[in-house]
Amino acid sequence: MAEKITLEKNDRLAVCWRSTFLQGSWNYERMQNGGYCYAMIPAIKKLYKTKEDQVAALQRHLEFFNTHPYVASPIIGVNLALEEERANGAQVDDEAIQGVKVGMMGPLAGVGDPVFWFTVRPLLGALGASLALGGSILGPILFWVVWNLVRWGFMWYTQEFGYQAGTAITKDLSGGLLQKITKGASILGMFVLGALIERWVSINFAPVVSEITNAEGSYIDWDALNEMAQSGNFGQAMHDAIAQANSGMYMDATRVTTLQDNLNGLVPGLVPLLLTFLCMWLLKKKVSPITIILGLFVVGIVGHLIGLL
Repeated sequence: MAEKITLEKNDRLAVCWRSTFLQGSWNYERMQNGGYCYAMIPAIKKLYKTKEDQVAALQRHLEFFNTHPYVASPIIGVNLALEEERANGAQVDDEAIQGVKVGMMGPLAGVGDPVFWFTVRPLLGALGASLALGGSILGPILFWVVWNLVRWGFMWYTQEFGYQAGTAITKDLSGGLLQKITKGASILGMFVLGALIERWVSINFAPVVSEITNAEGSYIDWDALNEMAQSGNFGQAMHDAIAQANSGMYMDATRVTTLQDNLNGLVPGLVPLLLTFLCMWLLKKKVSPITIILGLFVVGIVGHLIGLL
């Protein structure tokens, strides 16, 4: 029986170091896939001895991937464990490895932004700035040192946590635990990505369906407020404008309803959902993602020029 191949601490450290450059080759087609594949290279070279196996492993990790760059570490850790078990003969297929990535990247992305971008970095930045404003060179140095210690410590320990968790998962391959986790992770990932459609996909049909003239006194008289402001009562004019808007008065004398307003009134988010389904269908038909992106650019520009979008 062949000796078991194991990823040593130095191998995992090399992977963690390379994951720092996760976004170094970010692209619109598969986003962070190049950086993810680059990070996995030391492990792949250690685990697979033949060129064919190494190429196959690299291709596995060139699939679409996108999450917060720091919280990618536990995902990498789990994949390291799965690749290690696969290299030692365990029945871990490509779908299992990719399913774990897809299932984890969405939920973890929602954690990374508020923790790092909106909490840790602003706090450390404020501390460093306060020292710098006092004339101390320690301000920027402290920010740089502490930020990188926090970042690197989090990346290393969460990668190790993912690696240990992944090893535990692969111990019960015969019981179907990995298949259950893969299926659950894929469902969760697709659910999160589906929920983001309404937020990130935006279409606005500009054609005007109707124009209704509002009754006198039902809309804000901006001319009167402007005259009040010019006479020196700017504060009172602002107060009246806010009060009238809060009371439910219309902003203009004419109420315009567009095609998009009607669609939003019927089924909000329907058109973005249909566009997403169209892109999925085109991908299933082997249409290149770059071609789809360029097509969306062309449709958007032409639609705007003719007044449709």
